[in-house]
Amino acid sequence: MKQTILVTGGTGFIGSHTTVELQNAGYKVVIVDNLSNSQASVIDGIEKITGVRPAFEQVDCRDMDAMDKVFAKYPDIEGIIHFAASKAVGESVEKPLLYYRNNIVSLLNLLELMPKHGVKGIIFSSSCTVYGQPDPENLPVTEDAPIKPAESPYGNTKQINEEIIRDYINSGADIKAILLRYFNPIGSHPSSIIGEMPNGVPMNLIPYVTQTAIGIREQLKVFGNDYDTPDGTCIRDYIYVVDLAKAHVKAMERVLDTDSDKLEVFNVGTGHGVSTKQIIDAFEKATGVKLNWAYAPRRAGDIEKVWANPEKANKVLGWKAETSLEDTLRSAWNWQKKLREEGIQ
Repeated sequence: MKQTILVTGGTGFIGSHTTVELQNAGYKVVIVDNLSNSQASVIDGIEKITGVRPAFEQVDCRDMDAMDKVFAKYPDIEGIIHFAASKAVGESVEKPLLYYRNNIVSLLNLLELMPKHGVKGIIFSSSCTVYGQPDPENLPVTEDAPIKPAESPYGNTKQINEEIIRDYINSGADIKAILLRYFNPIGSHPSSIIGEMPNGVPMNLIPYVTQTAIGIREQLKVFGNDYDTPDGTCIRDYIYVVDLAKAHVKAMERVLDTDSDKLEVFNVGTGHGVSTKQIIDAFEKATGVKLNWAYAPRRAGDIEKVWANPEKANKVLGWKAETSLEDTLRSAWNWQKKLREEGIQ
């Protein structure tokens, strides 16, 4: 058995898939989640896939005393993967204080508790939103691209948290950190036992696509068809969530088991930009299901085009996104069909 890892937000979309990959790699996992945007039943799914039930504590990371008790209860925790955060861009514009309190206080508590409990390293769940709309010469985006002013309070919390970690390490704190800047995670586990299950109307494209395909949503709206892209729709770098989860395993190995720098940054993407229209076409081809969709006016805050240059992660972490877009979209559709079978959505 390898080291024990604390996964905050571990019953969420990316957190649950990462827990599966950590356990498959031999790590012991302790999940902390306040279940504000997920269900405890996800733990059953993780156990069903891996044969191992992770430890689970229903705790809010903003609660310093409760988090202190978690570390005391599991004194063998050596690393943290920090997912727990509010993440809806639109909601963050409406409720900025909620986002600043939730996303920043959670990280401050973890950083403060790490030296006290002998925790060596933290992987921080960051985002390509820190790059804003990159200048043309910076596409595809490398880790050295300029950090642009955030388009939303959500994006700003990611930038601020990166700065907090950097300042803390520069102050001499005896910890190591890797900042993983995600692009657009999509899809579901190939078993269809866990997947993305947003509360209410989906904020992300793929759940809206699958919910439209199965009849929950009447029509998919594509926001804008006059962007400076080949087909006029926005371009993103869509990465399979299982591939993303495996990047966290590689990052944790590097933090705990190698003589790496105290702070490193990696882009986690495929290196390929895909337009919204191409997603629709690929989904229809992969599943044989025709989507009811239409163009709508541009949406405020949407970035025109961004995709990753993942060469640093490929070379340094020994990680690469390997799953095809069609297989990824098929996994999302299979998950949606499973939810329908179970009467959930």
